[in-house]
Amino acid sequence: MFEKLTSFFSADIGIDLGTANTLVYVKGRGIVLREPSVVAIQANSKKILAIGADAKEMLGKTPGTIVAIRPMKSGVIADFDITEAMIGYFIKKVHRRGFLSRFIKPRVVVAVPSDITEVERHAVEEAAENAGARKTPVLVEEPMAAAIGVGLPVSEPAGSMIVDIGGGTCEVAIISLGDIVHKRSAREAAGDAMDDSIELYMRRVYNLLIGPRTSENIKKEIGSAFPVGEESTMEVKGRDIVSGLPKTVTITSEEIRDALQGPVSKIVDAVRETLGDCAPELAADLVDRGIVLSGGSSMLRGLDKLLSAQTSLPVTLADDPLSAVAVGTGVVVSQYDKLADNMK
Repeated sequence: MFEKLTSFFSADIGIDLGTANTLVYVKGRGIVLREPSVVAIQANSKKILAIGADAKEMLGKTPGTIVAIRPMKSGVIADFDITEAMIGYFIKKVHRRGFLSRFIKPRVVVAVPSDITEVERHAVEEAAENAGARKTPVLVEEPMAAAIGVGLPVSEPAGSMIVDIGGGTCEVAIISLGDIVHKRSAREAAGDAMDDSIELYMRRVYNLLIGPRTSENIKKEIGSAFPVGEESTMEVKGRDIVSGLPKTVTITSEEIRDALQGPVSKIVDAVRETLGDCAPELAADLVDRGIVLSGGSSMLRGLDKLLSAQTSLPVTLADDPLSAVAVGTGVVVSQYDKLADNMK
């Protein structure tokens, strides 16, 4: 009776706790929250001033007394206290309102990188539990969550391959019979690394300082991994390193493709190395099934074509790559009692 009551007043929650964005799935409601993983704090006291979208608006534009930070780095916790506060804020924002819900906490499933250490795993569990989870949260590896989220037949005795590229990690996995058979996790091949490469290129070639929001916009507007369609140009504003004055330059999509060559090549290497570990029977499955891309950074134009050219396999971008991991945690949430013990 008590368990039924707690289930009604406190729906279970799945969290895609990403380096760039956090998505929250609530059982029976779907994805109800998508917010940047950013927190604005008072510099001298660490008092939290804003979380999520409001905090991201402050990135690069705050006075010295306010700092806008991302408490997650490469998919794991970089600042425990701030991450705990951020998770707690998101849980409270989506949790069912009502008298009893004040006392009944939700069960929580959190997606984490596949190469997470025991120390990092414990930090995520403790942060989620302190932030409002009913019990120690279930942790599911991001590539497994992504594969479930995009609808791959992970429980079948056949190989399925997922490449999930988020802000902090690139996760590559071959899955069969409900488990990961081979995997790679490349933290230097994800969205943040792409943004850093663009910032470095603008500084080196144009003596122009730009911030992370500008480099991200460049990546989204004209970034590509492989020539696709007509090339384009973009005006970029920043600060000149030499004069210290505001400056505008015009860049081309070809330039940005060259700037992204480092992290993109690491994605290709991770995929090829994982395929190199694959047993012949699983490799034969992938000839027909191919590779599925998920994660926000997998939307880089031409990445699917580049990987297909490099592997000779069909490569498909998921219908909703941004939501894949969150949807996967939602599936785990919907079968919490059945799957929880197996995924701890």
